[in-house]
Amino acid sequence: MLVYKATKSEFVADVTNDVIVTRITEAFEARLHRANASEVRSWKNSMEYMNKVLNTSDIPDQCGVAIEFGVPYTNSRIDFLLTGRGMGTDDVPGTDAAVIVELKQWDKLEAVPGQDAIVRTYVGGANRNVSHPSYQAWSYAQMIEAYNESVRDEQIELLPCAYLHNYKVADGYDPLLDPAYFEYLGRAPVFCQGDVVKLRSFICRHIQYGDDGQVLYNIESGKLRPSKSLQDALSGMLEGNEEFVMIDDQKVIFENAVHLAREAQNSGERHVLIVRGGRGTGKSVVAVNLLVRLTAEEMVVQYVSKNSAPRNVYTKLLQGGSRSKAYISSLFRGPGKFFEHSGAPLDVVVDDEAHRLNEKSGLFQNLGENQIKEIIAASRFSVFFIDETQRVTIKDIGTVSDIKVFAEHAGAHIHEAELNSQFRCNGSDSYLDWLDDALGIRVAEERIVDLDYDFRVFDDPNELFAAIAVKNAVANKARVVAGYCWEWPKDSKANPGLHDIVLPEHDFSRSWNLDSSTTWAIDGSSIDQVGCVHTSQGLEFDYVGVIVGDDLRVVDNLIVTDHTKRAKSDASLRGIKAMTKIDPERAARVADEIIRNTYRVLMTRGLKGCYVFCTDTRLATFLRERMPMPSYTPATRPLPLVAEDPSGS
Repeated sequence: MLVYKATKSEFVADVTNDVIVTRITEAFEARLHRANASEVRSWKNSMEYMNKVLNTSDIPDQCGVAIEFGVPYTNSRIDFLLTGRGMGTDDVPGTDAAVIVELKQWDKLEAVPGQDAIVRTYVGGANRNVSHPSYQAWSYAQMIEAYNESVRDEQIELLPCAYLHNYKVADGYDPLLDPAYFEYLGRAPVFCQGDVVKLRSFICRHIQYGDDGQVLYNIESGKLRPSKSLQDALSGMLEGNEEFVMIDDQKVIFENAVHLAREAQNSGERHVLIVRGGRGTGKSVVAVNLLVRLTAEEMVVQYVSKNSAPRNVYTKLLQGGSRSKAYISSLFRGPGKFFEHSGAPLDVVVDDEAHRLNEKSGLFQNLGENQIKEIIAASRFSVFFIDETQRVTIKDIGTVSDIKVFAEHAGAHIHEAELNSQFRCNGSDSYLDWLDDALGIRVAEERIVDLDYDFRVFDDPNELFAAIAVKNAVANKARVVAGYCWEWPKDSKANPGLHDIVLPEHDFSRSWNLDSSTTWAIDGSSIDQVGCVHTSQGLEFDYVGVIVGDDLRVVDNLIVTDHTKRAKSDASLRGIKAMTKIDPERAARVADEIIRNTYRVLMTRGLKGCYVFCTDTRLATFLRERMPMPSYTPATRPLPLVAEDPSGS
């Protein structure tokens, strides 16, 4: 996708005649969506600076210019692209080249120690952690080379850089140039305020002749296929990784999905596979394996999940110790940009959380038509992994019936499968059945005599934290999570010294997961924080501790929910007040379902055990009284005071 295309002379004329912003805006809105004020401001400011850089005879008039050039199969766009050719010789033509310029309006930033290629700056109305601009430009070049056959076959040289035209480099130490970023500064140099001549010289070193936009045409029209290096890197990252080994019906469904992907690619017809699977049946394991295998078969594949937590965690796990995150992170995306897809469909889209899909996309839920419809339209083969009992927000609309309706409308062949084998909660269907019965979600079909699972109810949150910390010392695979009953103020999101969850009667206080990391589930420091459903859904731990807030209580010996006890910042119930005014019975039913589903999700994250603390003492008593004689109790298996030996010896 390309918003603006011209030669250098045409671009300079558009800037000179004050029409560049109008032309970019009109093209942007025709292809994408209404441009917001900040986008328009950035075009106005940055294009003036790029005009200063290019407005010289040293850069040929017939060089190609592209603005807002889409990075293959991502939501990202390159701000400015300039194409041309190098000097060459009489016998050998000059090298085709494309200079990638990442433009920033920033005037200050902070380095973020301990996080690779991350800086902190004011963007989007708040101070946020974002990629270093040199890393960002380099990663875009990496993605184009990884997917664009023309770039590889024509040996087009990609030259990334960043231009922060409002940023004045400080004398002495400057965070933009911190030694921690030297690797990426070497791959993509950064130019700042006063560096017009330096950036111009960088361009002239690589481009001496114009190309009349031919190089840009070759890039834009190039066939998109994953490179051999990407295929090999991805496959190598999966080998020996126990997190993603498939067994039983996981393997059966995986092989069937691979067969259907090949069929869709060969026939050109659309296929849709719907895979039902409850908690702990290995939906994500199959999804990640499909991503890797089908990429290795030269298909363009995207792994989709509404929740960013599993995307970030799987990226880090597959990446391992490698720093080539640009190769991997682009394979994972949210569902909110498929309405923008144009051109040929992707080979495969794997949706790991189809129950979390929304009707519309965008910050204000006003873009697109329906995410299910858009994913099917954007792919030859789409796989929807779904568990309708894991819908945890009002906006979650994904259902099997809706997927079938949209698949039929698209003329797709519909296939169905089901994952049944339980790999979480000690493989115990008894615990899952008991939990559903105890939470009032579904009555157990038969009497449960043994949970076959380490489930405990604590009377003190400090003791629960201590128990989980002991379990975590084994392999960093235990976490504490909670219902969303405590606020998450902006000023505490990155400050471990400010505690959000405070229970004064127990002398207990902890912070919600800090927004300084996107991989809370596997970060070592996370054991001191409390996660929520959005940081843990789709993931699993060996042991999970759950703090149940006042939104789930016992009244007259029955579990009841109370959405008014949820934090005001809880987006999962946003809109419930308006719904209550229109249809109070439906609103009560929806809120009740979401709260119970949320605790069901939280209390099934543990492979080996779940420890619970309830703010309502009657709920704690209720759960204890309904527990059958467990296989694991403090009397028969004392809680270890030291870390367990992972070998079991």
